[in-house]
Amino acid sequence: MTTTRRKLGPLNTLAIDALGPGAQPSLAVILCHGVNAPSDDLAGLGAEALEIEPQLARMTRFYFPAGLLDSADFGMPGGRAWWEIDWAMLQQMMLSGDYAPMRRSRPKGLVEARQALWAMLEAVCAETGLAVSEIVLGGFSQGAMLCTDLALRLPANPAALCLFSATMINEAEWQQLAPARKGLRVLQSHGRQDPLLPFSHAEVLRDMFKGAGADVEFVPFAGQHGIGLEALQRFVALLKSVAAGKK
Repeated sequence: MTTTRRKLGPLNTLAIDALGPGAQPSLAVILCHGVNAPSDDLAGLGAEALEIEPQLARMTRFYFPAGLLDSADFGMPGGRAWWEIDWAMLQQMMLSGDYAPMRRSRPKGLVEARQALWAMLEAVCAETGLAVSEIVLGGFSQGAMLCTDLALRLPANPAALCLFSATMINEAEWQQLAPARKGLRVLQSHGRQDPLLPFSHAEVLRDMFKGAGADVEFVPFAGQHGIGLEALQRFVALLKSVAAGKK
């Protein structure tokens, strides 16, 4: 297993593969961490996929970019964030049960985070020689929302979009952009007891993609704000399917 850290575009990025010296991947996976998590929070997922699936190990490189913001500035040392969360607003929504403000909002910093991730994606394309259609985008929570915002604006569908515990934000723009993503493979998973981002709003996001003609696999689980075992299994299965299509 080879692990490197370098700046791709504006983002410090961890890359993991088992390709051997000088080899280039024929499939890339970019996974974005959640708010206030370490930048390599999802790296274990990529490493495990490479260890248990020889087919993926022969052709895949995982990338884990670090969010733009240092969470130490918010009292959470050791973590990163893509944009600053309005915790007071979130707490009020949790108390009231009304998450409509989140669905309508375009968080301050979302545009800058999207631009940074897009530049990082372009750097991955340049480094590997891969097209956007050969790159899987995904993430957890805030990272998944960011990947959704980017995927909806790309000139072509990525190889797949993997969303763990995501929710609907920026709804007016996303609904307008979604029809261009017809045929996009989407894996989405959400806990039925999620206390932060309600399951019902994950269903709204799912239905947006389905209504736009995306190929959606929705994996609910009996848990809270996390990544369930079945979601991990379906994630690896999806990567294997994408890889098989490249033979």
